[in-house]
Amino acid sequence: MVGRIVEIADDRRHLFVNRGFMVVRDSEGERKELGQIPLDDIAAVIAIAHGITYTNNLLVALAERGAPFVLCGANHNVVGVLFSLDGHHVQAKRIEAQIAASAPTSKRMWAAVVKAKLEQQAAALEAAGEPTIPLTALIGKVRSGDPENIEGQGARRYWTLLFGTDFRRDQDGGGLNALLNYGYTVLRSAMARSVVAAGLHPSIGLHHSNDSNAMRLVDDLMEPFRPVVDLKVWQLNRQSEREVTPETKRALVRVLHDDMQTSIGVTPVMVCMQRLATSLAQVFLDERNKLDLPLPGLPLSMASGL
Repeated sequence: MVGRIVEIADDRRHLFVNRGFMVVRDSEGERKELGQIPLDDIAAVIAIAHGITYTNNLLVALAERGAPFVLCGANHNVVGVLFSLDGHHVQAKRIEAQIAASAPTSKRMWAAVVKAKLEQQAAALEAAGEPTIPLTALIGKVRSGDPENIEGQGARRYWTLLFGTDFRRDQDGGGLNALLNYGYTVLRSAMARSVVAAGLHPSIGLHHSNDSNAMRLVDDLMEPFRPVVDLKVWQLNRQSEREVTPETKRALVRVLHDDMQTSIGVTPVMVCMQRLATSLAQVFLDERNKLDLPLPGLPLSMASGL
């Protein structure tokens, strides 16, 4: 199911549960109720402001529905995610298979992810009117496990082509970097939900290996979807929108509902994420041998807007 990403960005907000709804109330003054959202419609809650208060019952209700509660720090970077420990009816079986997966299998899956990312980056460059050969020439060079770090080589070429020679990707930077951070936070929350719903453990990655990263698998699987955010930020930049505002945040959240091309037709980005996570679980269980990755190309709404 494609749900709503709910962002809470005002310090003066209190969140609680009432009869199947998440209720948002002003925590100061007259403490007016500002709105209600059905819990079953929520895909994730992103907490941006640091003065938000919320009840334990709300966190429990979200976890029961597999909707992560995402905690953000400076420049909209994710610093923590609360999610369910019981995301699938055969979760234990799938996590056992995930742990037992051989190194060659994990390396083969990572190579497929890297190739898909390069293909989507090339599609973003094509949409921006930039040459794609610098990226497409790398796809055939990706080997199992990507030992030559073709992904990193592609990134260095990609950022210069998409945003110009003066642009530097900086996770602590403002402007376009902050917009990218926010877009990736949205992607990460949706992928975290997909990974848990597929019965996989988010800390057991294919490639990412930072000991302090509890979301290694999430960061692995979201890679092919990053170019969708990149292109949206490129579009916003062309419209002279270079700061994180309520309007630009809404535009980035809507990326999850854009349709991508798949082997079975057009499917929203969020559903593509769910299909990818599920397919990885099936690979670990020897039920299939390939990942269900989106086909190269732009989300349809972006293509129509160019």
